[in-house]
Amino acid sequence: MNGSGACIVRRDRTILLECAHPDFEVARKKLGTFAELIKSPPAYHTYRITPLSLWNAAALNYTAEEIITSLHHLARWGVPTGLEEEIETLLSRYGKLTLHGQETQNEVVMLRTDAPELLNELSDVQGLKALGLLRINPLECSCPAENRGLLKQELMRLGYPVLDYAGYHEGQALSLTWKENLDTCKADSANDSFGLREYQQEAVQLFQGTEGQGGSGVVVLPCGAGKTIVGVAVLESLQCETLILTSNTTSVRQWMDELLERTDLAGEAVGEYSGEKREVRPVTIATYQILTHRSSKDGPFLHMKLFNERNWGLIIYDEVHLLPAPVFRATADIQATRRLGLTATLVREDGKEGDVFSLIGPKRYDLPWKELEQQGWIAEVECVEIIVPMNPELKQEYMYAAAKEKFRMASCNPAKAEIVAKLLKVHTGSSVLVIGQYLDQLSELADRIGAPLITGKTKQRERDELYAAFNEGDIQVLVVSKVANFAVNLPDASIAIEVSGAYGSRQEEAQRLGRILRPKAGENKAYFYTLVSEDSREQDFALRRRMFLTEQGYEYVVKKMPSGEERTIH
Repeated sequence: MNGSGACIVRRDRTILLECAHPDFEVARKKLGTFAELIKSPPAYHTYRITPLSLWNAAALNYTAEEIITSLHHLARWGVPTGLEEEIETLLSRYGKLTLHGQETQNEVVMLRTDAPELLNELSDVQGLKALGLLRINPLECSCPAENRGLLKQELMRLGYPVLDYAGYHEGQALSLTWKENLDTCKADSANDSFGLREYQQEAVQLFQGTEGQGGSGVVVLPCGAGKTIVGVAVLESLQCETLILTSNTTSVRQWMDELLERTDLAGEAVGEYSGEKREVRPVTIATYQILTHRSSKDGPFLHMKLFNERNWGLIIYDEVHLLPAPVFRATADIQATRRLGLTATLVREDGKEGDVFSLIGPKRYDLPWKELEQQGWIAEVECVEIIVPMNPELKQEYMYAAAKEKFRMASCNPAKAEIVAKLLKVHTGSSVLVIGQYLDQLSELADRIGAPLITGKTKQRERDELYAAFNEGDIQVLVVSKVANFAVNLPDASIAIEVSGAYGSRQEEAQRLGRILRPKAGENKAYFYTLVSEDSREQDFALRRRMFLTEQGYEYVVKKMPSGEERTIH
């Protein structure tokens, strides 16, 4: 008990962080390593220590002693009785069970522990028995290798994350090297002709791991920090045929461009597998949409066979937080193949972070957004929330509307169009993205400001042409729907104006801010505006949407229109 700490630590594993405390930033960074932010009102932020947050910390080599020491340093009135023991117990479960291969019998994997009483407990679980788990001796069970992923998934659900040392097959060999004299990145080493940034090198090394611990897991880096380059670097280090899964056709083309620009792979070695093409080549890049396509609601997934089309040595899951449930199921069957997940945020609105952990792998690398900003690798972003009044007629209609309609009415508040027009005047000459959720709202906005509109209905060729014109400066303002949330390379975009969002989606807010994070010439500054209707449900959802960014250290200046009053919220 120090009486002056920034946090109040509670027995239910929640932690209140005082925003006005002088050690707020230090405490926020420490909490981010082993707890997750669940509320972010102005006075106190609420964090929760969860089993998954502790296991991800363990995967990054944090110990129970380090976490408990941090809590004692942060806690104003001490750590409640029993919480230390609970943290130690949960962390002790990480690595309590390990999976191993059999040199003489590839058909089974061995589940091992040094605690026979744990296997006594697990041997009676029906879900594990159904997977073929069989007790061999006091410290070992066998399981059919084909159920390796399902076994890890079920044990994770039971509260026992497994360290998987069962190994991987090498896959079909593929020779590629970096092209020489690339000047897109500053070289960090005299031996690095390509010049991976230091944090990219570290991410690749930690993914590969040591002593059999590498080869599967997730690298978390902000948008604009070069996650694609990390993926290409892993591919280059493993020298094997690779399947890359990503969010949309635009992203497929960007992966192809990076591979062909930065490595000596020939064009015929790289294939696109999307709604437009069906090329299966040594490096194949597919969309999640095509993998989950079926001709009827209950019909089979027609393209899931892609996982077995070639002898892949590596599968890369770009934007892994978007992974659809059918791809999780397919991933459970390919645990002998190395798996790399790439994402800006592990937040999933469906709560399936545990499935990412068990089937793709634990968090191998995570670098805070603000740290990269300080190093100049991503832009400094000023976040502004503008509170927009509703006119009397809309407010009256809003009062009597159903809950779902209230959110849409507030999101599509016509008064937002005037604010957009004013912001465009303030930022004349800048490259601006106007981003929203509702197509009728976006269509009206595009007409009013005279800007082109990109939605899911826009043909891929037209999208590519508009993106190219925007990047070349021929178009300064683009109005975009959620199709631009992910994997769209618009390096010169410096202003984002969010006019509506998907309820309280934290991942969407992070991805939208990510559209303007690429480094900028000059002062390296960008602006993210979010427009929210006053006294509406949209305000509550906006608070939740920005929670992940708040956890990363972004502050929102809140401006109320038309008075211009403002206050800062951490």
